Amino acid sequence: MIDVDEDRFAELVEAAFAAIPAELAALLDNVVLFIEDDAPDDEPDLLGLYDGVALTERDASYGGVLPDRILVFRRPTLAICETEAEVVEEVGITVVHEIAHHFGIDDDRLHELGYA
Repeated sequence: MIDVDEDRFAELVEAAFAAIPAELAALLDNVVLFIEDDAPDDEPDLLGLYDGVALTERDASYGGVLPDRILVFRRPTLAICETEAEVVEEVGITVVHEIAHHFGIDDDRLHELGYA
């Protein structure tokens, strides 16, 4: 386990998000990114979470809703990493994984693509 303070972890998450190709980032609709220390109690090892309605599930009635949330969990991520380079890799995978959920890509397909 590596110790990365909240500010540095936020920098790493922001860098991972900034690394998303601009043409893909431009397609994100009504989404905000959050960093939290801990995952939900019922899934304490979770590294990230997409909480919202995927673009593929939205219909004409979608509107006037709070933004979807992409959450990245700091402590579970740090618990599986021993170096900052590993944190960078895991955060990058997590950010892409959760953005993919926004576009309607499920976990099975993400595993096939290497974003477990």
